[in-house]
Amino acid sequence: MKDFANASFPPEVISVMEQALDAAVATLPEPVHSHHVQFLAEAILRAAHGGERDPIALERLALLELQLHPR
Repeated sequence: MKDFANASFPPEVISVMEQALDAAVATLPEPVHSHHVQFLAEAILRAAHGGERDPIALERLALLELQLHPR
C-alpha cells in the first residue's frame, strides 16, 4: 500500500470503499486469507484513487484483479 501513503479520501468515498471491500470479501471461499483481503483492499484503493465511486464496480474490479493475479 506504499502508493497510498499520502492519499486521502472524503468520508463518503471511504464508506463506498468499505462497502465494496465487505462485499468482495463475502464472496471469497472459507478460509479467507489475509493476503487476499489486502490484495482486494489495494485494488479498491487504486480504483477509487482513479475516480471510481460505484461500490459494485469497485468490488468487481477488485475480484477480477484477484482472479487475474492470485497470490
